[in-house]
Amino acid sequence: MNFEVTVLKILVSHPEGFAVMEDLKRDMAILATSGREWADRTKRLAARVPDLDIFSQGLVDRESGGWKITPKGRAVLEFMEAPRPRRGLFGRRSRELPRLSPGLRKRRRWDNRSTGRSAGASAGKDAARRGRGRAPRCPEQRSW
Repeated sequence: MNFEVTVLKILVSHPEGFAVMEDLKRDMAILATSGREWADRTKRLAARVPDLDIFSQGLVDRESGGWKITPKGRAVLEFMEAPRPRRGLFGRRSRELPRLSPGLRKRRRWDNRSTGRSAGASAGKDAARRGRGRAPRCPEQRSW
């Protein structure tokens, strides 16, 4: 569990962003024992802002008997929780799709989708023209 992210999340949930130390300790204990999901979530959020230090960066102020989140702290928390840009195929941005090899771009002779003809009718006619009887339905059945 990431301490700094947990403190920010607790403070933002309290009225006016202020919590006394007893409330902070209670909420921290509840979240610490809530399971692995909370710990994983705070680690993911903290990874978006490396070297996070809530006090030296002015994200949290110490006030009489408690802590209060600052406007800068709210902005950093909103940044951490903002959705990341979606990734495309193969974990890359969609505009960075891998290039196909030349062999994958070629159409096979037995594939008639490019001409718009049905495979059965054209395959039979083509095979009859070549004098080989009925053309195979898939590449594994080719004998030529």
